[in-house]
Amino acid sequence: MAAIVSERTVLDVAESGTRAVNSALADRSGPVLITNPRGAHALACGLDAALEVTIEGHVGYYCAGMNQHATVTIEGSAGVGVAENMMSGAVRVRGDASQSAGATAHGGLLVIESNAGARCGISMKGVDIVVGGDIGHMSAFMGQAGRLVVLGNAGEALGDSLYEARLYVRGTVASLGADCVRKPMREEHLAELRELLAAAGFDADPAEFTRYGSARELYHFHVDNAAAY
Repeated sequence: MAAIVSERTVLDVAESGTRAVNSALADRSGPVLITNPRGAHALACGLDAALEVTIEGHVGYYCAGMNQHATVTIEGSAGVGVAENMMSGAVRVRGDASQSAGATAHGGLLVIESNAGARCGISMKGVDIVVGGDIGHMSAFMGQAGRLVVLGNAGEALGDSLYEARLYVRGTVASLGADCVRKPMREEHLAELRELLAAAGFDADPAEFTRYGSARELYHFHVDNAAAY
């Protein structure tokens, strides 16, 4: 099932199936190339070692979910929930990502080089997400912690019911969600944005971005805000 090519293990999904490939990943320590993913779901999930995994093609739902320590590169586009509940490590999508990218993720870095669908970063809890293109509606909904950087435009209801996640958008925002407001860009924010862009491999001027965050009006229920819940 596994072939060794120039010190890199090659795992073929079409030949072995997703379950066997995921099981084989648990026993590897060096770089791994996964071929013929053909949109397979739940590929490279639950990794818990400093592996370097490259997936040669498009993947389906929940690729690289629950990742810890590993670096996963998807040489294609990803379906729903890529890097869902990631704890650490890095996941890079060379193409587009469907909805709920980085959902509930606690840590690590998720880079989407093209566009992301709706609810990107939903309920994010500490992850850093950098998107090279646009993001869809309801992104960062109930974002609790972490940073979301968007080099393109954002859809409707950005940051709805936001807690303490920090959002940076270079393009336009269709609309802001409940309790999400524009905030001043201070020197510390420019510095952290510069660091995030460099880590993600994007060459962009932090001064071109706008910062958004929580107005902190919905932390506790108040009857005057009932319509916003």
